[in-house]
Formats: sequence, C-alpha cells, structure tokens
Amino acid sequence: MRRALRCLLPLAIVAGSAALGAAGTGTATAAGPGTSTSIKDRILAIPGMSLIEEKPVDGHRFFLLNYEQPIDHKHPEKGTFQQRISVLHKGDDRPTVFETSGYDLNEKPSRDEPTRVVDGNQVSMEYRFFTPSRPRPADWSKLDIRQAAADQHRVFSALHRIYDQKWISTGASKGGSTAAYYRRFYPRDMDGTVSYVAPNDVDKRDSSAYYDFFKNVGTKECRDRLNAAQHEIFERRGEMVSRLKTWADRKHYTFRLAGSADKAFELTAQDVVWGFWQYHPESECDTVPRPDASTDTLYDWVGKIGDWKASTDQDMRGYVPYYYQAGTQMGSPDYEEPLLDDVREYQGLNVPRTYVPRDIPMKYDGGKAMRDIDRWVREDSSRMLFVNGENDPWHAEPFRVGEGSKDAHVYVAPGQNHGAQISTLAPDDRAAATKSLLKWAGVADEVRGEKAEHGAPAPLAGYDAKLDKHGPRLAPRL
Repeated sequence: MRRALRCLLPLAIVAGSAALGAAGTGTATAAGPGTSTSIKDRILAIPGMSLIEEKPVDGHRFFLLNYEQPIDHKHPEKGTFQQRISVLHKGDDRPTVFETSGYDLNEKPSRDEPTRVVDGNQVSMEYRFFTPSRPRPADWSKLDIRQAAADQHRVFSALHRIYDQKWISTGASKGGSTAAYYRRFYPRDMDGTVSYVAPNDVDKRDSSAYYDFFKNVGTKECRDRLNAAQHEIFERRGEMVSRLKTWADRKHYTFRLAGSADKAFELTAQDVVWGFWQYHPESECDTVPRPDASTDTLYDWVGKIGDWKASTDQDMRGYVPYYYQAGTQMGSPDYEEPLLDDVREYQGLNVPRTYVPRDIPMKYDGGKAMRDIDRWVREDSSRMLFVNGENDPWHAEPFRVGEGSKDAHVYVAPGQNHGAQISTLAPDDRAAATKSLLKWAGVADEVRGEKAEHGAPAPLAGYDAKLDKHGPRLAPRL
C-alpha cells in the first residue's frame, strides 16, 4: 500500500467552499459545452484552481493543478492548503474516472484501467499531507479518512459542472480503500466504484487471517523455499548488517526512525516473504536463493524483493502520512512469521509507531472508523466492484459485500498479486465486471461487436503504450 498553512481562508474561497459543500455547484462561471472557451480556461475559472503545468499528450490534454482546500472542512475559516490534482481531458461529453492512489500524485500523464475501458477523462488527486499537499504547519489530527473524503467531494463538486457525464471512482491498494471511504461519506457523488486490491483491516487485534494466508498460499515447495531463504538471511545477520551499513554510508542514508542499522535490517528482512507474494508471481519461486547461496546473493535478493532503502529515514519520511493513518484509523496486520521466532531480536518492531517521528502524536481509534466502513459496504453500498489478487497478502482481509449491498461485487483474480486488474480475472468474471463498469459509466450502448480476450467487451479506448503502462503498485507492509 505504501510506497500544507499560509493564511486564513479568503472570503471568496469560503463562499465557494460553502456552496460546493451544500449544492455541489460552486460559484464558477465556466462556459458550457459548445462554447469557444477552452477547457483550460474553464478549469482555471473554478475558484481556488491554479495551473502548475500543462504537459503534451496525444489525443488528450493533461493539466497538473493546485486546488485550494480547507485544512479542516468542519472549520474552513481556519486556513487552507494547496492540494495537487491532475486532469487528463478527453472530452466534456465523456464519463470521468476519479482516481486516487492514497499517496502522492503521479505527475506524468497516465490512464487507469477503468479510464481506458470507458474511454473517459481522468481526474487524479494527491492525498492530503503527502508532500507537497501538506498544510504548513501540519496539524496531524486533520489527517483522517473523513477529511480526505471531503477533499474528494470538493474536487468532484468543482469539476462536475464541466464534466457532467457519469463519474466512476477508483484506486488501488490504499487508493482502493480510499475509494470505498469516499463512497461511505458521499454515496451520491459517484455513479460507480472500482476498488483494486484494497485492504480492509476491521479488527486490528486479530491477524489470524494473515497467518492462515501464509500457511496456504502457493505450493508447499515454494513456501518452504522462501522460508528457508529468509531464515538463512537472519542467520547471517552480522554479515548482512555490515553490508547494509557500508551501503548506507556510501549513499548518505540514515536509520534514526528505525533506531539502528540492525533494526532496519530486521524490518526489511522479515518482509521478504510478504514482498515476494505481493509483487512477484509464483513462477519466480525457482529464482529464490538456496540456503547455501553466497551472502552477496542473499543480500542482493533481499534488496530486489524487499528494498533495503525502505527502512531508511529517506524512504520512510515520504510515507509518514500512510503510517500515521495505519496507526490511528486504518489498522495494520500484526503478522510476524513464527518461523523467525528463534532469530528475530525485536519483537513488535514492525508497527506504525516505528515509522512516524516521535514528535507527531498518534492514538488508535480502536477500530471505530474501519468497523463503520465495513458495515456500510456490507449493508448499504451500491454499484461497487472489488478486485483482489488470489496470491496477494492484502487479500487476507478483503472488503465483502452483503445482503444489503446493491449491484456490488467482489472478484478474485486467479494466481494474481497486488497488480490484479479486471483484465486478469477469470473469463466470466472479467466479462461481468466489464459490463458493470460500462453500465455505471453510461456507455454500455457504445460497445460494438468485438470482444476482448476471454469474451469480455473490449475497452472503448485502444491501448496507448505511453498512457497505459501498468506496473506493480507500491505498497508498504507493516
């Protein structure tokens, strides 16, 4: 899943914020379809919107923008911060996909799977408190799922009068969870939601699902090989830590948050099995080093699977907002591989508090927020689609729909990991999920006779090598 303020809110922005929250229209006087006003001018006519940069992209226009948001949506008079968003514009007569990674913003033009399927526009939003969308000074108590949902609601309300066709929210990993949280608090904003590989830690005290997952994922042969390599890495702790220190000194990396190079070693090394299943296919099991491999081979393998930099201050600091939320509301798995009990030296080290500077106060809400979200998804949600990977550790605690859910579906992609997509589902599931998405986006009647692989309707937009590159989603493991 892993891997700002200046002054009081100006009167004009206060008025605009109130209007947006109440009516979803704002005060902009943007021109409507069919006028000569450019899409750029219409977007920049929205109060609080400013242009950072426009980047060239074939067949679209791409704008990187700042949008002025209240630090506290309950008290907008207390100040604002600049939140980055981007708009990939296809046409104001097309549906719009609203995407958030739950982390920072991808500054390059790109297109998520739902955007290609519906041939739509895409609005992407940087999650509050990720740099540079962070209030200055930062009041961390204003980093919660409801404030973030209100950010999305204001962005949607501001842009909806320009993009007035159907809207679909989406995201993956923490972004997938974020899409569900947004629907919980503003259920009528979106016409549908596609949530990919979204964790749902309802009861932080119970991590048994993760223990069961690692006892059964893949083949026994593969599990045994991974466990043996990991245990041997711990057996060679001295050699590994020596290499880690030398590397960190050369790169000028530090380990203040982790506490020491030895603790940083443990944080990274205990995650290699999790990291393997999260990002690598089972077919790569034969590349896992044998216990008699050289220390260099084992060290390099950990770097590839777990990334030694992940436990440095330089990497951790970029994800402090995620770890803060994991430790205050979202929860995190307390899974620690029991096969390492004889070699682990820091029981309970891999918890959110480790990754957050000690001058930032944290208090867990006892699971109240996640229980509320989980109940709403099972009892009141509608037009939601959850896509999970069978071999993804985060799938151990997924979202579920229930009798109260309407037109809501959960799909599992066979053999897939944290990169699961609609396109990787089994044939019948892929066809059903694609048809739901097209229906919710209001473009089902645009589907022609051609079928994609496995009989699902083909995406309405052709593949674009620059826009549609798809790689594994970075996500931390606690």
